[in-house]
Amino acid sequence: MSKIALVVGASGITGSNLAESLISKGWETYGLARTPNTEIGQLNPVAADLLDITSLKSALGSIAPTHVYITTWMRNDTEAENIRVNSLMVRNLLDVLSEKGSVEHVALVTGLKHYLGPFDAYAKEGFLPETPLREEHPRLDLENFYYAQEDEVYAAAARDGFTWSIHRPHTVIGKAVGNAMNLGTTLAVYASICKETGRPFKWPGSAAQWNGLSDVTDARVLAEHLIWASTTDVARNEAFNVVNGDVFRWSRLWKCIAAYFDIEAEGYNNKIQPLELEMANDSDIWKQIAEKYHLKETDLSRLASAWHTDLDLGRPIEVMTDMSKSRKLGFTVFQDTEESFFDLFKKLSAKKLIP
Repeated sequence: MSKIALVVGASGITGSNLAESLISKGWETYGLARTPNTEIGQLNPVAADLLDITSLKSALGSIAPTHVYITTWMRNDTEAENIRVNSLMVRNLLDVLSEKGSVEHVALVTGLKHYLGPFDAYAKEGFLPETPLREEHPRLDLENFYYAQEDEVYAAAARDGFTWSIHRPHTVIGKAVGNAMNLGTTLAVYASICKETGRPFKWPGSAAQWNGLSDVTDARVLAEHLIWASTTDVARNEAFNVVNGDVFRWSRLWKCIAAYFDIEAEGYNNKIQPLELEMANDSDIWKQIAEKYHLKETDLSRLASAWHTDLDLGRPIEVMTDMSKSRKLGFTVFQDTEESFFDLFKKLSAKKLIP
C-alpha cells in the first residue's frame, strides 16, 4: 500500500519542513491548514478548520491518509481554554478520519512544555524538572494542553488500531511567516533592526540561560524524526525528545549571531531585559526597513514572536534534553546548531524576509 501523508499545520515551521521532506521521499502529501501552504511544489493543499467538523468532513472527503502528522495548535487566553480548543482540534480530526479506516500511524508534535509546564506556569519554582530532560519524566500536576492532545491520540488509537508517536522538540528553528513560536526568525528580525538603527543586540533573558547549557531543534531534524518514528516498527507507540544532538551556551551563540549581522552584542547585564519591551515600538521601523530593502513582509508581528522568545530565554534553569532513547532505536540524524541559525538567516534573506 502506498504511503499517503496528511500534514496538519502545513503552513507552520514544522509542517512545511515536514511536507518538503515527505515529498522529496516520494510520498503523496496533503497539507491541511486554514490558509493552506501553496509555496511547496507537489504539496496538495487542503483548506479546513479543525474546530469545524463539517469543514473537515468536506475537505477530507476524498483523502484517505495512511500517516497523519499533527504539527499545529492554537493559543488561547487560559490553559483551560487551551485544553478545550486544542484537544477538540485533535478529536475532530481523528473522528473524521476514523470513518475512513485508512490511518496506520498518527504522529503528534508537542514540546518541552510537557516537562516545564504550560504558559501560565512555565518553568516556575516548585515544578522545575531535573535536566537533561528524559521521556520517562512523569507528567506535572498541572493542567497542560499537551497532555490533553496526547490523551486524544491514545484514545483514538485504542479505538481505531493505529500506532502513534509523540515528538517533543525544544525550540524549533526554521522558516515560517505568521508562526506563534518563532525564535530564530525573531532574532533575525531583531538583529536586522539593530543593524539598521545602530542599537546594540541586547540579551533579553536570564543569567541561567546565558551561562547554562541549552539545545534546540532544527525543523529539518524534526521532519526526519517524524518520518523515522512513523515508519520504524521499534519506534511506534513511543514518546520521544528530539533535538539537534549538540549543546551550546547562549553566551557564545549570541556573539556569533551578532557577528553574522555585524552588530554589537550586549550580554547579560544583571537583569532580564524582555525583548517584547525592546521591540514594542519597532513596527514602524520595520515597515521602513521592509520598504527600503523591498522585503515581502512589512508586518513585524507576522515575523517576530518576542513574547515567546522571552519565555524561552528567560527560564531560571539551563534546559537541554536527552536523546538516548532515539539513538538506541536507530535515529542518528545530527545537526550543528550554529549552522541551523546561519542556514535560517541565509534562507530568510534569500526569500526577502530580512535584508
